[in-house]
Formats: sequence, structure tokens, C-alpha cells
Amino acid sequence: MYSEWASLSAQITANSCGAQCFSVLNKFPASAGREVVVSVVKQLGTNLGITQNAEPSHLVKDEEVKWCMDVICFGLSLPLQEHETIKDCVNVYCEWLTALHPQPRISVPKPICEDANLYARQIINHFHNLFVPRQGESADTIKRQAVLCHRVLRTLQQTAQISQLMDRQTWDTLLLFLLAINEILLAPPTVKDDVGDQLCERVLSVLFEVWLLACVRSFPSPSMWKTLQESCAMWRHRVALVDQWNRVNLALTARLLEFSYGPAFPQLKNADEDGQLIPIGMSNDCVAQTWYRFLRMIGNPTALCSPHIISKSSHFVQWALTHEKGAETHQHPCLQQLPQIFLNAMKGISSQVDAFLGLSKTSLIGLTGGGARNAISSSTTTSSTIAASTTSGASSSSSTVAIGGSGGGAGIPAGPGIPGSTGTGAGGGSAPVPVPTTPTSTSGPPSASSSINSLPLTSMGAGVELAVARPKCNSILHVFHEWLFEAAHIGGDTWRQNRKKQACEASKRPSSMIMEHRKGSISLSQPNSLNDPQSLPPTLTIDKYESGRAEAIGTLCKIFCAKKTGEEILPVYLARFYMALQQCLKITESRECDETLASILLHSSDLFRLDLDGINVLLPGFIAALEIVLPDKDLKLKTQSMVFNRTELRRSAINILLSIMVLPLHYQTLPIRDLTSETSEKMFTFIQLKSRLMNILMNALQVETDAQNTHMLLGGLLLCVQDAVTFEETELGGGNANLSHNSSGVQHHEANLLSSDNAHALFVRATYLVCHRLISSWKTDLNVSLAALELLSGLARLHIRETDALECKRAVKWICDYICYQCSRPPPAHSKDLHSTIVAAFQCTAAWLMQHPYLLQDKDCLQTVLEVVELGISGTKSQSKGTDIPKFKDEKELKPASMRVRDAAENLLTIILEQVGYFPSECGPESISSLLDELALMKHCNSMVPAAAASSEQAIAKFKYFVTENSTILALLEEPLGNDQDPQPTVTLLIRGPFGRHAWTMQLRHLPRSKSGIKYHAVNPGRPIPMNDVTQRLDCEQKNFPDGVDKVQPCVADYSIPTIEQMREQYGTASIRELESMLENQSIHEKLAWAEADTSADSLSHAQECVPPAVCHEFHAARLFLSHFGFLGFETRNPHNPAEALGNPPQRPLIVLDTKSTAFAADLDRLDKLSARTHDTVYVFYVKSGQTSAQQIIANMAEEQSAGHDPHFASMLQTLGWPVQVSEHSGWTGFAHNSWSLKGTPEEQLKSTANELNYNGSQRVLYWADVSSEIAFVVPTTWNLRYNSDTSDGGSISSTDQISSSNVWARGESESAAVLAKSKSRNLSLELDTNRRDAKEPVPPTRRKGNVTKPTLLAQAPAKIFLVWLESYEDYLNFPLEDVLAYTRTGEELHTLQLPRASDCHVIFVHSLLSGLLRVKLQGPPGRMSFATPLVDGMVLSRRVVGNLVRQTALNISRRRRLDNDNYQPPHVRRRLKVQDIVQKYKMDLSEAELLAHLFQRAI
Repeated sequence: MYSEWASLSAQITANSCGAQCFSVLNKFPASAGREVVVSVVKQLGTNLGITQNAEPSHLVKDEEVKWCMDVICFGLSLPLQEHETIKDCVNVYCEWLTALHPQPRISVPKPICEDANLYARQIINHFHNLFVPRQGESADTIKRQAVLCHRVLRTLQQTAQISQLMDRQTWDTLLLFLLAINEILLAPPTVKDDVGDQLCERVLSVLFEVWLLACVRSFPSPSMWKTLQESCAMWRHRVALVDQWNRVNLALTARLLEFSYGPAFPQLKNADEDGQLIPIGMSNDCVAQTWYRFLRMIGNPTALCSPHIISKSSHFVQWALTHEKGAETHQHPCLQQLPQIFLNAMKGISSQVDAFLGLSKTSLIGLTGGGARNAISSSTTTSSTIAASTTSGASSSSSTVAIGGSGGGAGIPAGPGIPGSTGTGAGGGSAPVPVPTTPTSTSGPPSASSSINSLPLTSMGAGVELAVARPKCNSILHVFHEWLFEAAHIGGDTWRQNRKKQACEASKRPSSMIMEHRKGSISLSQPNSLNDPQSLPPTLTIDKYESGRAEAIGTLCKIFCAKKTGEEILPVYLARFYMALQQCLKITESRECDETLASILLHSSDLFRLDLDGINVLLPGFIAALEIVLPDKDLKLKTQSMVFNRTELRRSAINILLSIMVLPLHYQTLPIRDLTSETSEKMFTFIQLKSRLMNILMNALQVETDAQNTHMLLGGLLLCVQDAVTFEETELGGGNANLSHNSSGVQHHEANLLSSDNAHALFVRATYLVCHRLISSWKTDLNVSLAALELLSGLARLHIRETDALECKRAVKWICDYICYQCSRPPPAHSKDLHSTIVAAFQCTAAWLMQHPYLLQDKDCLQTVLEVVELGISGTKSQSKGTDIPKFKDEKELKPASMRVRDAAENLLTIILEQVGYFPSECGPESISSLLDELALMKHCNSMVPAAAASSEQAIAKFKYFVTENSTILALLEEPLGNDQDPQPTVTLLIRGPFGRHAWTMQLRHLPRSKSGIKYHAVNPGRPIPMNDVTQRLDCEQKNFPDGVDKVQPCVADYSIPTIEQMREQYGTASIRELESMLENQSIHEKLAWAEADTSADSLSHAQECVPPAVCHEFHAARLFLSHFGFLGFETRNPHNPAEALGNPPQRPLIVLDTKSTAFAADLDRLDKLSARTHDTVYVFYVKSGQTSAQQIIANMAEEQSAGHDPHFASMLQTLGWPVQVSEHSGWTGFAHNSWSLKGTPEEQLKSTANELNYNGSQRVLYWADVSSEIAFVVPTTWNLRYNSDTSDGGSISSTDQISSSNVWARGESESAAVLAKSKSRNLSLELDTNRRDAKEPVPPTRRKGNVTKPTLLAQAPAKIFLVWLESYEDYLNFPLEDVLAYTRTGEELHTLQLPRASDCHVIFVHSLLSGLLRVKLQGPPGRMSFATPLVDGMVLSRRVVGNLVRQTALNISRRRRLDNDNYQPPHVRRRLKVQDIVQKYKMDLSEAELLAHLFQRAI
């Protein structure tokens, strides 16, 4: 930079010599000179006002002043024993320098005041004598000399700051003087505690601070700058040089950033004293000039790795020549600090790079200054504590790799251990180190906790946010690339080759300094000494510089990871970077993790997700590195002095793993070129790396102990299995995907792992591993348990053709064991978190059974599942062991773990009994309820005239309503439906229970349909033909008694029946006569009746035919049904039996509802609008590059804009769900007012042309559902804003309901307010709580009462989940969350106590990379459970699986929110409470007789 300019080194030397021989007194014997000085200076000193009042000076002429100055000049060079005299000399000169001040002291001689600059220059030059080191002085006298030197430096610095008079010449003299004293004190090799060692930091700081002042007052000439550069090169063996250099650089950088990037750019926070380094008046241009010159001041820092270069100066040669045993210059003990100095220099550069990237908020506090000094003074001065730092974390960004040995400092005490090296000591010198992160305590070893807490992790630890306005990578590299690339190569193969090349060249040219080759001499250019590692002491071998190298490569990784979307980086930089990484990622045979490897992994978590050209050439190297770090429980470290947070290192490695998981299946057989060798021997194809990646993932999951890392790995595992399954389905048409067999040269490569390639093998391994870890070590951690159960649910949903039933059975068994274990934990462990995991496990079991219904055919599996359901509902199993006698339901006391657990178990039981193997029904997945209601049934009824079926009230009147078990409403219709020709007793039922609405038609038949058939309605067969042949009839006398009856002798009994004569005698003839006349009258009447019948038309003589009676159409079928099904048993209950005393009053099995009320129809409708499944809404946005306003983003979905979309966006939408027409849809539509309405019911049709992507909910929406949840994907347009501003849109919900829906959103979630348990117009009171107990619920774990919720929970708004497609990744920082909320109303917000806040929103950002892969960014509220799997922040997905994984993540986020919400009620509980509400309003208190009478009444 200054090559054309002359150096002023010669002038410095001349000034030094001149000062020493300047005085006349040098011509006389020393004793004479001393006496003159003592007497003269004592007199001058008394006038200064130190011991007595100051007086004006008696020196009035120039000659007088010059003579005195001659004396003082000699006095300053006296031996240190004359301390008092020297002190007086210093006092006089310091006073006289006030001539340059605005107000000179009274004792300054008049000539000096008149020509202050001339005299000041002489005084400054004379001061040189004071700083010359005296030989052989004791430590005490050296300290005195140091005190005087400090006084002079302080005076000079103060004068420079406040003087208005100094001219350019004086400034130059001052700067040259400071350079000269630095030269004389610092150029010689460091000797502990000499004056140079004590003053080192002070003289340097004064030099730099005065130099900065000069840049404002009198900018130094290029020659000056050149001299400064040359001088600094001679002092590089001093630790303080690099530390002071860093300090000034960072202070200048802070100012540079202020005016270059404006106030919005993250401020570089330095220590307060460093902030004052920069003079107040420095202009922006001056700051920029000074910054660049200072940056280049010490030359290339990599020279610090060559002791030969550092020790080239004459001072070192002199030491080598005078050494008694003979030595080389580079063997001086002070050079052992070079590795630490190199590390400090690299950290300084790294800190500046951080500042440019905007990382300064966390990284640079306390970089220099007091904290560091304290740490050093408290640290030991032996071993490797050359320079202790005060912070946790070594790299200057937020990483926590602290490199160090023993000693104080809570972070990076030092470089590699240097036995017996001298520390900087507790005296004057200190060695501040560039420090990342915040300071922690300065004593004790680095603690893991401090490093974990040092960084507030963003979501899933994908690194610290960079400044938005940061400079381009190219700009930063233009400044630092040369040093960083060279430093990154130190000790690598290319570096060694270059050294050999240099050595060869050096041997060809003549030596520049050949001395006699005797013992102890040196030849500076001698090639052997340049290149011979044997000649270096063991503490200076090249591997000792690894800490600095690690810092350099880490900084490079940070720079390249700061690339923005679409930013170009020069190919030459990329090539050099890849070469450096390849060198640094070389794995040694011992397979240890060294600092360089750790630094790369910590800082390159984003490297593979930035569209860097050609980055994939590094894939094999990175995979090899991950194989060292992730699969082993105990990381093998190269040196034990490496101190860093292993959890952070593993997290960073997992981030890299998540960004490369999908590459093998994406690129398949594409070869990966090797950077160094041209041959194809080492060539890999992408697919070959798949099995290695899978093994890393599985093994990492096996040994991982950190919850967050495990969470990330579980997300990655589901991604892998899902990707493999989808790949085999789509790309290979379902064939087996052992792709590795296809590529050549693979057989030798880990052949034993080929089996792990296909989807089925992955599925089996994943299931086994996760179940095993869940049972063994994850069960106590809420988040990891939830993530594992989410993963198992995801695995259950995969359609793998060769699924092994045994594997699935084992998985279900394991999940059930998990539930049993969690339920059996002792009472103190039963917390909300524990119950959340149990509920999640029940949901997971349901997922497995739904997807694999054949499992219930297995007796063992069915037994296991039902036992667990029983455990959930009642709290105990009937048989704890297989040999026990089962305990019946009536004998058990109901004590479930909690109501939430009981609800979840009930839900699973219903799914097993109603849905497994039957979902989706004929209605489709959009409804698990029947799509028939009263109105629809009446339209098909025989007796109904179509016009009469106008209103639901009329239809309801035809039904009889009963409630059973206080939770199920039965609606009975006694008329057969129109399509039934059978006049059987027929009843049509609508059953509304907690789990939906179901329609059944029942008939009472005496024969099965197959046997009754058509014969039942046989036509009349007619009369049979008479038989005319008359039979012969024989006349014979009829005998009433046997022939010999008269011969039998009568006995007493025979006489017990009186004869008629005896009767007459007994009663008299009158009674008998009366009887006879009655008989006679009767016979007359009968004869008349017969005669009348003979003459009538009905008489037998008229031959009337008999016909079968008319078929009966009138049945009391409801009564028959209720009777047959046992609802009319009125047995009384025994209140002492706990099983029978569940209801508070002894409860009847049947309650009759009064349907005459007009509000009954509305209440039924409200019950029907309560879905039996959870429902969520995801809003999808498309953000074009650079868009930041909600209007622009919403406008992207307008029809005319859709042509400019990324084509992959449309295909992603199609994979999220099924497109449905809102008007025909009977599930959740994303809007409360038109969800769960029956098909065919009139809906307002908005006429507009639907474009392909128009899923805004006006006509079409994307929908997906399974047995327990529904989710709608809405793509908002301006229509949503217009529609949502209509606050009066309450649908069928009455205003009283809105007011009284008892803290609707306390249940949190995107659950509809319409669908929450509503009470009557009064709020839920204790009365309703007693009703709940009627529903056979156990007393001990009562539910929270509706009104008694905490006030804080009342305000919880529903979760909003957004899916945002970004064209430019950086736009996620400016996404207008607040503004787009207006477009995302569902109509439920009217009933919340507070509108959703932006801070509660979960956002899934998806950014399409050039490779066709997708990068994910998650953002959400900082809750304990807010981040659900399978998507993980920073993950890279293939397009095949994006829809599926986004949907699963959205569902899991919502599930977690529900689990975390104390007051959330599952849908079936809300429906049950609504039924109880209806019972309270409409029940008729009938006695048994009245109930039976009611049954005989016809409906209208």
C-alpha cells in the first residue's frame, strides 16, 4: 500500500541516538554531570508548585532555557538509583509542556510560552532517555522507572488531546517519538518483568490513541503509516500488540457501521472505554481511511505461524549470538506465545466479520478492557494460561467452542498447553482477547450451563439472526479473504506443499545473510532452518496453531452462510472456500474431533440450504465429519484442552444432517466429483450415501440425550421414512428401491447396510428404535415423548405394501405399555405434563388401529388395547395378571388418572367400536355423522305430503324424543319410510350422542327376510271345490253311560248329588218353577234369533265367502323398541352400591323431552353443529420477492396474478388436501357459519369464476380429515377481508349464546365458538356440574367448572397457523403478521374474549431452492410445547412430501396447543354437555304411569 513511499525508520534511529548524545554534560565524567543536574533540577523543581506555591520562572532568555534543557536531558538518562533527580526532571518537563495547553502553568518560562512548538519538540525528543531500558536493575527500581514513564505518557496524551497549538511538525515529532519508545521497549525479545514487559500495553495504547487523535488533527503522511507498519512487524511477538490492534479495529468498525449502514443496523457494542478511543471530531471519510490503514497495520496475521519470520529482527539475532549454549533465533522462549497471539488475531478478524454480519449484539461485549485484565491477574501464570478470556464461548460469534487449558477465565483460557511458558503475569501487562458472547464469572472452569444459556436460541437453534442490511459476502471477502483463506490452510496438505516449494526456491538463491557456521550462529535464509520441523521447539509445531485455524475456517463458514437468496458469490471465492473446507474436514485415522472440525460444524449449519453453487462436492466430507460427531455417546476429542458445549455442537451437526437428508433420493445416481483427485476411484454417487446418512440418523437418535436435539432428529426420521415411501410409490411404481445395487462400484461400500435402503426396512428400524427409546429413556420428558408419539402416528399413516403385521402389533403393544407405565407412576409424578403424554399416546394408538384394522382381529392385540382403554376409563385393570379372577365393572371404583385421560380412553373405545375398518363411511371422510336429520327423513316418509316438510319444527313434531344415560338423545319416528313395502312394526331412530349423529331403521320381524319373502303377501286362494259324494251314515243309539252302570252298587258318595225330587222337597216348588220359566224364555229367544239369522244376508245359507283381514299399518313401534331394548325397566337403584349410586337421584333409564318449545329445533341444530372431531384452519400465503405489505401478498392470489407463481406452489396446494365445493360440503369449511351443514340445504351461492388456485372459502376450499380431526386450508383473497368485516355474521348462534358460551376460548384452539359447550342464558353454574356427574362419571377427579377458570386463561385466543411460500427466503423477517390476521377470520372470533394476536400465530415458511428442494422456517410463540414435529426449523424437504408433512405439522401444533390448555374439552365432552343442557331445558318430569301413557300417544 505504501511501496512507493520512503520509510522514516532511519529518522527514528537518528532521534534516539541524538537524544542520548545531545547533552554537553556527556562530555564530562558522569559524577560531575550528576552533581550539576541534581543542583539545577532541584532548584527548578521548587518553582513548580508541587511542595510550595508556584512562582513565575526566572528563565527569561532562550539561551537560559536551552542550557537548562541540556542539563535536564542528561538528567533523564541517569541511572535509576538517582530516582528523585529523574523524577524532578520529569516534573519540570511535564510542567513546561503545559505551554501547549490553552492555559499554561505560571512556572513555564516565557521563551517556551512564546515558541511552544519548538521547545515541545525538543522536550519530547529528550524524554527518549527516560524510556531506555537500564541494564541489571532490580525489580523495584524498574517499577519506579515504569511509574515515571506512565507519568510522561499520560502528560503527552493529555497534551495531545487538549492542545490547540500543536503544528504538523510537532505532531510528527510526537508520533515518531512514540514509535521510537515502542521500538526500544518492544522490539527486543520479551523478558519477564523488565521495563518493556511492564510498559508494553501502555506504550502501545498511547501510541494508537495518539495516532487516532493525529488522524483528526493532522493526518499522518503515507511515510508515517509505512513506518508504523514496519515497526509493528517488529513487535508481533508481543501479545499486547494484537490485543490493542483488535481494540482499535473494533472501535473503528463500530463507527464505520454506524454511518455505512445507518442506525437500524445492529450496533457493535464495545466496552465503554473502547468506545471513547475514537476522537469526537473524526469525519466519516477519516474513519474509513483510518479503519482500513489500521486493519492492514500488522501485515498478514498468518506470518505469526512462522517463528522464523517473527524472529528475523536484529534483536533476536543478537540474543541468539550471545546465548551461552548457542541457539537459533526462533527458539527464544517468548515465541511460545505465538499460537495464542495468532488465535487472538484471528478472533479479532472474526469479531469484525461478525460486526459486518450484524451478529454484534451477542458477540463482542467485553472484548477488551477491564474484565480481561481481571481474569488474567487472577489466573495462574504457569502452564497454558497465556491469555485468559472472560467469556464463555470461543468463537466470536455465538458458538461455544472455548479453546483452552487450565487456569482462570470461564471460557478460553489459552491455546494448547505450553509447559513452563511464561504468562503475561499479574503486573502491568494484560492480554485481552476478542471475546464472543457475554462475560461470565472470571473464576472456575467453564461450566456447561453457562454455555447453554449464553445464547437465546431462536426456535430450534438454527443459529443467530443476521442483520437484514448486511453487506454482500463478496464485499466482506474482498477485505478479509486473503488472511482467512491462508489461515484456514495452515497445517493442511496444500500448506505443506507450498512450504516445500518455498524451501526449494530459497535454496536456489544466494543467502542474504551468511555468517560463519559455528555453533550458535545462524543463517537466516538457510533452507533447512526454514523448513525443518525438528528445529522448532515442540510448543511451536504447526498443530499448535490449530485454534487460530479453527477460528479462521469458522469465520469463513459464517461469511458464506450469510448469503442471501439470489446473491452471487465469486466462483474464485467459492473454489477457495471448498478447498479450505476439504482440507479441514480431512478425518485422521484416529477418528477424533479436533477444533477445526468442531468450528466448521458449529458455523456451517446453513451451508447446504443456501443454493451455493457446487456445495455438494463437500457432501462426502461432511458426512464423514457427522459420522464422528453424532453416532458416539462420548465424542473423541483430539486434545482435552478443547472446551465447548457438546450439545451445541451436536445441534449444529443435526442441522446439517437435516439439510442433506433428502439429497440422495433427489439426485439419485448423479456422481459427486472429488475436488482434489482427477481419478474416478473415489467418486461417489448420491444414492450411495443414503445408507450412511440413515445410519448416522439412527445412531444419533440412539445416543442423544438433549431434548431439543432429539426433537430435531425425530422430525428428520419421519422425513426420511416418508420420503422413501413416497419415492417408492411414485418414482418406482411401488417396486423395491434398493437403488444402491444399480450403481457401479457400490458393492464394496458398506454392503452390509444395503438392507437399510428400502422404505420397509426404514419403517421397521424407525418403529423399533423410537418405541424402545420411548419406553426406556424418553418417557419422563414431555416434549420428547410428544415428538416420539407424533412420529409413531406419522409412521402408522404410511402405506407400505409389505407392512409386517407383527411389527405393527409390536408397536401398538409398546404404546400400550407406555400408557400403563405412565398411569402407574406414583401420585407425586402425576402432573399435567404426564397426563398430556398419556392423552397423546391414546391418540397415537387410535392412529395405528385406524390404519391397520386387521390388528383387532388378533386376540392378544385386542386384549392389550381394551385393557388399556379400561385402565384409562376406570383407573385400574380387571385383571392385573393373566391368572387373576376378573373384577367386574359393577364392583370397581372409578378412579381414572384424570378426566382428560378418561376422555381420551373413551374416545379410543368409541373409535374401536364404531370406526376401525369402517372409516371413511359412505358419507366420505368429511363426516363421521349421518347426513340425515329429521327434515331429510320426513321427506322420505309415507304419510308426509312434500309441501308439509317445509320447516324443521314440523318435522321434529313427528318424532318422539327421549334421553338415555344423560348423554344420548333418541329421536323416534314410528312411520315407515316410503321405500319400505313391508308392513312390519318399523321405527326410525336418530341417535345423537357424544360422538355424532347416527340414523337407523329397525323392524320387528318374526321371520328373517330370506324366509318370509313374497309368500307373506299371498293372494286369496278362493274356496275349495265341494265334494258331492254323500257318505253312508249308520244310525246308532248314543249311550251316556256304560252298559253295566246299573249293576253297580251305589255308595254314600252317589247320594251326595240330590235328585230333582229332593230339590223340590228342600227348596219348595216355587223356586223350581221360576227356574223352569227362565229356561223356557231363553229357548224361545234363541229360536227367534236363529230364524232372524236365516232370513238375513249374512246367514250361512247365503254362502258368504271369508276373506283375510286387512294388513295392519298401525303399530306402536316406539314402545316395542324401548321395551325390547330394556329402556322401560323401572327397577329402583340401591344407593349404597357405588356402581348404582352414580347419579345423585336414583335415575330413570329414560327421560322424555318436551318438543313443543320453539327453541328446541334451534338447540338441536346447535348440537348438530358441534362437530365430534377437532377442526383447524391453515391459511396459505404466497410472498413474491421483496413484498412486505399484506395488500401485495393477498393480491398475489388474484386471478390475474396467478400466472407469475412458482409452479411448485400449485402442486404443493394440491397435496395439502382435497378440493371441495363449499356448497356441497358437510364438514369444516374454515368458516363457522357454513360448516357441518347438510348437503342440499340452501346456501347462498356467490357467483364468481373460480380459478385453479381459488381456495378462499367463497366457493372452494382445500379439506382433509381423519377419524378424529378435520383441517381446512384457506388461501385468502380480498374477498376474505370483505366477508370477515361483517361482524353480524353469527350463523345460527343466538346472541344470548354468544354472551354465555362460558369462556369459549378458554378452551383455546381453532375450535368454533359455536361448537363449544354452551349453557343456558345463565352461565354454567354448579347445577350443570351435578348433571355431569349424572353421566356416570366418577366423583374424585372432577372437571373444572365453567366459570371458575383462571382469568388469565379467559383471554387465550385460537391458534392461527399460516403456511407462507417465500420466493426470497429473507422475506420471512418482514412478513406482515399483524396485517394479514384480518384476512383470516373464521367467524368464531366473535365469541372469543380477545382477538387472536400476531404473537400467538404459528408460521411455517417454505422457500423453494434452485435445486427443486424446499427449505423450511418455523416461527411461533415461545411456548414449552409450541414446536411440533415432523417439520423442524431449517429442514430441507423434497417436493414429494411437503404437503403431507406440512399437514401433519399443522395438526400436531394444534394438538399440542390443546394438550397445553388446562381448560380444553374434547369435542365429545362438549357434545355431551350440550345434551345435558338440552335435558335441563326440555325434560318432562313424568311418573312411570305418565311415561307409559305418553308412549301410547301418537305423534302429530
